[in-house]
Amino acid sequence: MEPVSLQDFVCALDPASLPRVLRVCSGVYFQGSIYEISGNECSLSTGDLIKVTYVRLQKVVCENPGTGQTMELAPNFQGNFSPLTGPQSYGTLEELVSAATQSSKQLPICFMSTHRITTKARVVPQEQPLKLEAVEMHHGTCCARCVLGTGARQVLLHLPLSQKGPFWELEPGPPRTLLQVLQDPALRDAILTCPALPWHSLTLMPQYEVEAIMHLRRTIVKIPSTLEVDVEDITASSQHIHFMKPLLLSEALARGGPFPLPTEILERLSDQPGEEEEDEEAEDQEQILLPLHFSGSFVEEMGDGRRYSLQDLIAQFSLPCEVKVVAKDASHPADPLPSFLGLRLEEKIMEPFLVVSLDSNPEMCFEVPPRWLDLTVVEAEGQPSQPAGPLPVVPVEELTEAFYYHLRKSPAFEGQAPPPRPPKSKGLRGQKQVSKAKGVKSSEAFQLQEPSLLPKPKRKTLQKVTKDSCNLYSEIPGHKKGLRPTKPITQDSDDEHDYEEMLEQFPKTL
Repeated sequence: MEPVSLQDFVCALDPASLPRVLRVCSGVYFQGSIYEISGNECSLSTGDLIKVTYVRLQKVVCENPGTGQTMELAPNFQGNFSPLTGPQSYGTLEELVSAATQSSKQLPICFMSTHRITTKARVVPQEQPLKLEAVEMHHGTCCARCVLGTGARQVLLHLPLSQKGPFWELEPGPPRTLLQVLQDPALRDAILTCPALPWHSLTLMPQYEVEAIMHLRRTIVKIPSTLEVDVEDITASSQHIHFMKPLLLSEALARGGPFPLPTEILERLSDQPGEEEEDEEAEDQEQILLPLHFSGSFVEEMGDGRRYSLQDLIAQFSLPCEVKVVAKDASHPADPLPSFLGLRLEEKIMEPFLVVSLDSNPEMCFEVPPRWLDLTVVEAEGQPSQPAGPLPVVPVEELTEAFYYHLRKSPAFEGQAPPPRPPKSKGLRGQKQVSKAKGVKSSEAFQLQEPSLLPKPKRKTLQKVTKDSCNLYSEIPGHKKGLRPTKPITQDSDDEHDYEEMLEQFPKTL
């Protein structure tokens, strides 16, 4: 087959002959960097192979050949079309008959008038097909004997040859639907007429969407038939060609095998724990140091002292719960869990994964969760290598905090809020700055935090605290009820350590 444009190939294609394999003879690249528009393939390279599997009519462009005006018709357009014999019209019936005689056409011929024709018998609508059977005398006038309608509803009319038009000669045959016209090779590029359209003559230009398979394309490729590319049909010599379809690990997991499945890695599509996201999480973390003299209520939680396996523990207790690993896993001497003082079991998460090994080293296996690390692969030929022993199992894997919170945001945990994180501590300096911004002195801000049942003591300040807090506390005499202020607090003070002295008033309150 000689190369033809894709549009001509599709217009002449018999849908019953699909699939067809095409080779691109002259490629096209649409506007440099633009690769796809509206989901359609707009770039094809010379030598590419295309396996056409389906052709869909998208729309039909209707054009007036006289003015160049166009309009779009939907594929389900209900109007009927009649092909014209040529682009010219005739002013009278006599001119029409004369032209048919000169071209050696035999009667009957079909024609129509672009204007309404009124006779004694009836009114003929405009653009209504008529059949001219003969020329004969009728009541002393040379007339054209015409038939209106088809079948049992035929009406015989005698129209004088002087009847004015304009008249258009039609190809013989009944009017046809839009799809019938497009499927008839003889009517390709023909001049047509349709009473439902405003133009007396028109041409139709269909536009199709071609669905095809291409090498290393994971999905069906959609190509507009109007793409300016030449193709060659090589279906007869393409029986040995195999179109390789990429496969995602998630798709291999979803179809459930058969396993083992030999594959070749093509491209990594998505990798979701990412370093950028981890950096963002790290910025939100804040380390808090508590001094040993920090006052507070601390309680050590104790259990029943019994030992449980992990399976029994999850079955008998609700999560989260605090546990201590007291024995290593005998099958894993490097078990790191007993080294921790305590573990908090948050929840049970079911995550499907694939056990993957490398063809060069079948003994080394590792787990890949496709939902978090989806690789693009292609099925390889041949049988995969089988590991000699049982597949290794990784008992404990460390997850970063960023990955854990990202996991909690996944659809599997929809409706479940992740554990709250502790708020950032602004410290006394931050509280002082907020008080100043609101027009409140630091002493007034502290007053708002005092219990309402206690009397308001006289406020004094501690000495400026030095960096060595241990020395500060060692210098406080035990017999004194409080400290005396050595430096008054002013509103503009930049001292980071603002302490209120309440020790003198506190015993009296008690």
